[in-house]
Amino acid sequence: MKEIFSGFHPNRPSRRRKLTPQRDSIMLDRGKLKKKFMAYAKDECGLSANTLAAYSRDLDHFFGWLGDRILVDLDLPDFTRYLESLHAKKLAPSTCARHLVSLRAFYRWMQVEGTVPRNVTALLESPKLWERIPAVLSLSQVESLMTSPVPGRDRNWIRDRAILEIFYATGCRASEIASLKLEDYHPDEGFCRCLGKGNKQRIVPLGKGAVKACAAWIAQRHKILEHLGRVPGKGNADGELPLFLTRTGKPIRREALWELVKKYTQRIGAPETISPHSLRHSFATHLLSGGADIRIVQELLGHASIQTTQRYTHIDFTRMKSIHDRYHPRSKH
Repeated sequence: MKEIFSGFHPNRPSRRRKLTPQRDSIMLDRGKLKKKFMAYAKDECGLSANTLAAYSRDLDHFFGWLGDRILVDLDLPDFTRYLESLHAKKLAPSTCARHLVSLRAFYRWMQVEGTVPRNVTALLESPKLWERIPAVLSLSQVESLMTSPVPGRDRNWIRDRAILEIFYATGCRASEIASLKLEDYHPDEGFCRCLGKGNKQRIVPLGKGAVKACAAWIAQRHKILEHLGRVPGKGNADGELPLFLTRTGKPIRREALWELVKKYTQRIGAPETISPHSLRHSFATHLLSGGADIRIVQELLGHASIQTTQRYTHIDFTRMKSIHDRYHPRSKH
């Protein structure tokens, strides 16, 4: 999320304060503390790169709001005013909640390190979040989406079909697909190994459609690498390269995957709210609608809590009504 600076105007003269030795010292201390905290979050907590980036942005935003005030001198009213400033900028409740999570983690670490005597942020109440029903595609929309990349119109249609198939077949996040390596893909056994949040690995089965699409892409992938002067093959360093590459042999970015999915969902006339995560939602919803056990779906999605998976049980109202009509003794059917 982009930083938001109140009162900033490109044509207005800067009113930044003149630097003083005391201010330099404050900024230096903050920088050192943040660097140590980020190292702790990465090495000891094993947080994902996306979470680390969010923590870093949130702390920078907080330091900018803080000005010359000292971290250890803050009290509960100060943090309350900071949260009020976030609400005043019309940030989403989920964004405000994430800022608070970042602050809590930072101050909890400082308390353990002995930098602050107590973690005041633990007393702050998180904003209430509405439980949103995820946007999903219908089965017919999924079928149309899988065949939407076509030769003659799309230069990378073979790769794009494979990516869409993997999205829907595995329920993986965009970041997980971007980091998927060739050595993690096992078509003969019919599964791939995904690295999720917190560097947790999970095994996800693959359907025939995904395996077939990936086989076509891997054949083209070999040609791309050979053209670039690299010898493809699972037995060498190529296995450690991401499964999905650009035409120049570079790893495909998470942002590029987002753009790819938006491009093809718009082509089939799907709602604008559909995103790469919607394919993950569709994966879970269609499994549960087909009668899959919720615990199995939890494992496939890599959810730490069953409560996260349970939201998908409230989506398929049509199936719920049909079951009620079929089995309730007083049903009209």
